[in-house]
Amino acid sequence: MSNTPASPSLPLLSRASGETLIDQIARSLAARIDDKLLRGGARMPSIRQAAASLDVSCATVVASYDKLVARGYLESRRGAGFFVRERSPLNTPAPPAGAQDAAAQPMDVVWLIRNMFRQTPLIPAPGTGMLPAEWLDGELVARALRDVSRQPGSLLLGYGSPQGFLPLRQQLQLKLAGLEIACPPEQIVTTVGVMQALDLVAREFARPGDTIFVDDPAYWLMFGAFAAMGMNVIGIPRLKDGPDIAVLAELAALHRPKLYVINSVLHNPSSTSLSAAKAFQVLRLAEQHDFLVVEDDIYCDMHPGGDVQAATRLAALDQLRRVIYLGGFSKSLSANLRVGFIATSPEWAQRLADRKMLATLTTSDIGERVVYKILSQGLYRKHAERLRARLDKVREGTYRRAERAGLRFDPAPAGMFIWADAGCDTNVLAEKALAEGLVLGPGSLFSPRQLPSTCMRLNLATVQDERIWDFFARALGQAGGVVPPALNKTAR
Repeated sequence: MSNTPASPSLPLLSRASGETLIDQIARSLAARIDDKLLRGGARMPSIRQAAASLDVSCATVVASYDKLVARGYLESRRGAGFFVRERSPLNTPAPPAGAQDAAAQPMDVVWLIRNMFRQTPLIPAPGTGMLPAEWLDGELVARALRDVSRQPGSLLLGYGSPQGFLPLRQQLQLKLAGLEIACPPEQIVTTVGVMQALDLVAREFARPGDTIFVDDPAYWLMFGAFAAMGMNVIGIPRLKDGPDIAVLAELAALHRPKLYVINSVLHNPSSTSLSAAKAFQVLRLAEQHDFLVVEDDIYCDMHPGGDVQAATRLAALDQLRRVIYLGGFSKSLSANLRVGFIATSPEWAQRLADRKMLATLTTSDIGERVVYKILSQGLYRKHAERLRARLDKVREGTYRRAERAGLRFDPAPAGMFIWADAGCDTNVLAEKALAEGLVLGPGSLFSPRQLPSTCMRLNLATVQDERIWDFFARALGQAGGVVPPALNKTAR
């Protein structure tokens, strides 16, 4: 066994995270051991070294190490210090249900989610789909929560309504009217984020073995969700102004899909938006081949308007006859509130509310009241304006840095993502980044085929850290610009 001090070993700490320093150290080191970044037998930094490096007391380090000893991650050797414990089935803590060892787990949807949620607040995650906490307005949410807490307690104790908090649905009616979508409250169903909305719609309108179309590339989480339901998930190549219509027509005739899930505005991961011409063609094909269009507009409030970037919403053209519109506030306001919604026809709204009721009875009335407070007081609009302004402030500088790093991409005038071509296998690049504490979003995850790709998603808000660009300078310089011919370069 080696007596060489473990490296990398010490995490970055946040004194504002709400988690104790002891727990932060213990959790971060346990994650490194689970991910095989710290090997069995490696010697940990001494108590004094660790305390000095982390700027904490020796007692804090001792308590952290002791916690890891108790959990089977470290062992203490008298007179020698603390060492990473050799792992065996007998002394390895049982992983959460369904979890796999990080070294054996493929780089797939679960891999990205697992590693995104594992990061401490100060570790960069340039591939994440979320805005950093410091970009959002926690105090805005906290004030609304305090306002809700002052209401009579009896209002906060029930299940609420299966369709969702009525005043919120009334507020959403106004929001949709501003997008030229006519939708009264009885046609709106609230959900636990957009993912529950997608789940409800897929289960209601498709059966195992049916085909669901998605953009390629697209939001990766739904690939795994639909596959788990037994659906046949097929990608439609996404171009700058929307889907490849010729491919969509050909595949629709061949597969007879039940649903087509599409980002019309600020597509994830390219930040492009649907043109009016493409929108009309999508609706024409939907009618011709009898499939429903599920319009995921989660990035709605990050769009600056038609004066900056054209954007056509399918629901505005169709008025919820064949289009099911999804929205939410996880990206722009707070993921923790988990408030999303479905806007659809009266008949389908009732069917989806019944399905939601059978699955979860209702959604959280408290979270919906908080969002209602923020919307009804006119505070959300100003918050969204500040987010767009902040993204615009870093956009051009980030584009220049990405170009200097050797990344190729089509600049978008709005949105939070860059879909960048690194010129090398981004799965390999992501593995290198993870070893340095950075979480990238390799392109293979954004396609239902999960083929190796030279592309990756970058988040404008989370690449404002010099460590990221230092990594790209080293890693892409080593790559030498050689691109294996088999790699996928879709949707640039």
